[in-house]
Amino acid sequence: MGVVIRVLLERYSAQELSAYRNVLGILPSLTMLIYTGELRLKGSSFYIRQWPLAFLRGFAVALAQLCFFSSIGLFELATVSALAQTNGLFVVLFSVVLLKERVGIWRVSALGFGFVGALMILRPGSDAFSLYAILPAMAAAFYAFSMVTVRKFDSNVSNPLLYLYSSAMAAVSAIVLTVSTTGFSPIHSWQDGGLIFAMSMLGGTAVLLMMLAYRTAAPSALAPFGYFGLLTAFTFGWLFFGEAPVDTLFPGVLLIVAAGALIMWRENRA
Repeated sequence: MGVVIRVLLERYSAQELSAYRNVLGILPSLTMLIYTGELRLKGSSFYIRQWPLAFLRGFAVALAQLCFFSSIGLFELATVSALAQTNGLFVVLFSVVLLKERVGIWRVSALGFGFVGALMILRPGSDAFSLYAILPAMAAAFYAFSMVTVRKFDSNVSNPLLYLYSSAMAAVSAIVLTVSTTGFSPIHSWQDGGLIFAMSMLGGTAVLLMMLAYRTAAPSALAPFGYFGLLTAFTFGWLFFGEAPVDTLFPGVLLIVAAGALIMWRENRA
C-alpha cells in the first residue's frame, strides 16, 4: 500500500488518498462480516452505550492515516516503518493513562529504549531534523489510542458493530478533512482510478487479516511478526525507489525493536 501511495502522491494529496482509503477500504472486511453472518444486526442492536468514544476512535484512525500517508511522501518507506514501530510504546503509555494499568521496571525500561531509538532516527537539533519527521510517530500514537480504547467498551458490544462505528466515522472524518483543506481533484486517468482502488483494497485486506489473526491467536504471539514490516518496507523502498536509508535507521531502529521485544518477553513470562 505504501508503494502505491508514494506513486499517487505525485498527483493527489494525502487527504484525498486517506478519504478514498477509508471509504473503499471497508469493502473487504464488510464482505467477510456479511459472509460469516457476523453482521446480522437489527434495530436496537446498532446502539452502543459508549457511542461518543466509538466515534472518537474513528476520528483518531482518520488522523493516523493522514499522518501516515503524509509521511510516506516525505521520507523513505523504511524510515516511516521504523518510526511506526513506536506504536507498542504508545500502547503502554495509553494503558497507564486511560486504563490505569500498573507499569513495572521492565515496561519503563522498554519505553526508555524505544524513546531513545526514535530520537536517534528523528535527530532533533540536527540540520536533518524536520517537524514533519514526527508524523509517523503521531500516526503510531493515534493508532495506539484506537487500540487501547477498545477495552473501554461493554463486553456485549460485538466486534463487527464496533468496527462499523469506527470505520464510518473514519470515512466521514477523512472526507471532511479533505473538503476543508485541499478538496478533491478529478481522477486523471483510469490507471489512477485502478491504483486508488488497489490501494484501498490492499489496506482494507490488511486490516481484515490483522482482525482475523488477533481473534485467533494471542497478541503476544503475533506481536513479533509486526517487525516483518521493517524488512518489507526496506525491501520495497529499495526495489521501487532506490532507497537505502541505512545511516538514518541505525542504530536507532535496533533500540525500537529491542523495546518491543522486551515488552513481549515480559508479557509472555507474566
